[in-house]
Amino acid sequence: AALAAAGDGRLLVQDETGVWHFNGRFRNANDAVAVLDDLAQEPAYAELAAAERGFILDLFENTFNHHAFTGRSGTFFAYEGLGSIYWHMVSKLLLAAQEVYQQAMREGADTAVTDALAETYYDIRAGIGFNKSPDVYGAFPTDPYSHTPLGSGARQPGMTGQVKEEILTRWGELGISVQDGMLHFTPTLLRADEFLAAPDNFIYMDTGGQEQTISISANSLAFTFCQTPIVYTLGDQARIEVVFGNGQAEAIVGNELDKSISQHIFDRDGQVQLVRVQVHLIG
Repeated sequence: AALAAAGDGRLLVQDETGVWHFNGRFRNANDAVAVLDDLAQEPAYAELAAAERGFILDLFENTFNHHAFTGRSGTFFAYEGLGSIYWHMVSKLLLAAQEVYQQAMREGADTAVTDALAETYYDIRAGIGFNKSPDVYGAFPTDPYSHTPLGSGARQPGMTGQVKEEILTRWGELGISVQDGMLHFTPTLLRADEFLAAPDNFIYMDTGGQEQTISISANSLAFTFCQTPIVYTLGDQARIEVVFGNGQAEAIVGNELDKSISQHIFDRDGQVQLVRVQVHLIG
């Protein structure tokens, strides 16, 4: 009550419906202990912190019941509970965070909100296996595994569901979406450090199954969508140049392709040879 009266949310916070929750930044009981230790050093809260310490920590454990969590240990071959990183769960969280960010962008949320969501997204992304060192991941970081138990290498190799989430989130980072049959390019979550610092070549397989190479300038990045190369280049305005298979080109102001051009790309019929997109990054 004393913390609430002072508007202090270090330990507990109240949501819009009036329900109280532990601070959402707490990862485990150690975080709650750290706050209680800090409060014990402050004259205004020292007595209360000492008197309520045991109650608060018991409430924390009873709320989250950590000791009962053993993952899938009851039916699978090994312990997957506390201390075990379940990579698919992390990638699901990553996708959920991206979807919340995208919703906030669609609804025109304040920049402070979208920036915080983007920062949270990349904080989660940093915890995905491919960003880990081999000794932490317990295997080659680019190989898919189900989980990594505490104190041992990665377990259950194979194309886990994590791969699906990472494909979806990568398309989201690149800002690719299809709306009413039209391709849109809105890479608001993409970071500038992904763009080339110097010119390079991009090698890909075209819609005819032939290997092709195109030159990519600095401040650009390239990828394929339905085997059609898409080249992003940093700029001040959203513009698109479509290069057709017959050598002709069409300039478009904006960030979307019409249904006809989009359908040619979906069909992989070779009518669209290359799409150059000038993008303006927010962050």
